[in-house]
Amino acid sequence: MKLTISAKLKLRHTPEQKTALDAVTLAYRDALNFASEKAFKLEKTSSAPKIHKAVYETLRDQEGPFRLGSQLACTVSRQVAASYKTQWTKLKQNISARQKGFTKRRYKGLDTAPKFVSRTLEYQYGRDYSWKKNGKVSVGTLAGRLVLEFDGYQKHLDLIQAGAETGAAKLYYQKSKKQYYLIVALNIKLPDPQPTDHQKVVGVDVGQRYHFVATNLNGQSLFEKGAAIHHRKDQFSRVRRSLQRKGTRSATRRLVALSGRERRFVADRNHVLSKTLLTRFPGSIFGLEDLTNIRDRTEGRSNPQSSLRARRSRRRRSQWSFAELQANLAYKAPLHGSLAVQVDADYTSQACPRCGHTSKGNRPNAGLMFVCEVCGHAGHSDRVASVNIALRTLLVRQDWMSTGALSMRPDVSDVEVKVARLSRYAELRWNPDTNP
Repeated sequence: MKLTISAKLKLRHTPEQKTALDAVTLAYRDALNFASEKAFKLEKTSSAPKIHKAVYETLRDQEGPFRLGSQLACTVSRQVAASYKTQWTKLKQNISARQKGFTKRRYKGLDTAPKFVSRTLEYQYGRDYSWKKNGKVSVGTLAGRLVLEFDGYQKHLDLIQAGAETGAAKLYYQKSKKQYYLIVALNIKLPDPQPTDHQKVVGVDVGQRYHFVATNLNGQSLFEKGAAIHHRKDQFSRVRRSLQRKGTRSATRRLVALSGRERRFVADRNHVLSKTLLTRFPGSIFGLEDLTNIRDRTEGRSNPQSSLRARRSRRRRSQWSFAELQANLAYKAPLHGSLAVQVDADYTSQACPRCGHTSKGNRPNAGLMFVCEVCGHAGHSDRVASVNIALRTLLVRQDWMSTGALSMRPDVSDVEVKVARLSRYAELRWNPDTNP
């Protein structure tokens, strides 16, 4: 089993070395914008070979404004092509959303050529950068190679020292600290997981009122409320709205200073939550809901005349970072001797785990209380959902033991296969009294 992690290395550069790094990052950014303009003129193409053919000689010209190396020139074409492909995907999603009435706004990302602002470039291992002895790294610049010392997280440094397989890296400039960092992809080899190594099963239901509710097969649950995070996000929104209304130069400077602070706050919170789950339920198989396209299925039509409460609800729903929390849990789990799999999210909060009755009426007024219409089983709706997820994860583990093959994500390409899978879920029952 191979796992990829990112190591952030702080480069120890002198003022002269920083000048050389400034030159290559600025030239790379200008090359990206040049290639973006060319791609826009080529009917907004997302084809890397077409962009490469149009810009390569200009980027490589040592008498020209860019003077990039061959590998960096190739990387420019690929990065611009990927950016245009993303823009086309967003445009198609916007057209679909407008047809369904979810929004009236037209996506304008391809009205002009995408502009690159960040001074971040991508290095390829063995061509643009390489490791040296005594904890040093060699990176390419316009004037040749620089050999720099670096600092970082000790576990990451140990992996590099031990010769871990290295992938591409990004040279990143942090303007506030006037400091360059190298973000390196490290590929770690771990033993292949076995079902006998993961005998504990935990269902994790993610939401907005509660960031997650986790329940194991012994009936032990862990609740993580989201009220404090909502208040903090609302505070960010009020400050940002107030500064935007003022529109003064000082307000703009303040907005720049605040940019990214909310994003870093949410990312840190998701890291803490994922680590909390892993330390509370060590060595477990974590079941996560497959929430692909959840917003398309749940968001209603936008209404400019809606109330303040409705607008706040839409904003919170759009800021719901469930995918980041699940991704953090998935990549950290193997490092802690655990595993994360996805199961179908259909009817997890509407199905009774005691008798199997499934109905919207089991959740009166779509609230937090679950009351089965048939057997009368009552409880917290998010906990009931986590119980159903745990049962489905247990079924995944049983299939893994019987077939020897583990499905990390349910196959949704075949409708008949999914219907058969949901039929199996309907036969699952929960009775903590019989659990070991």
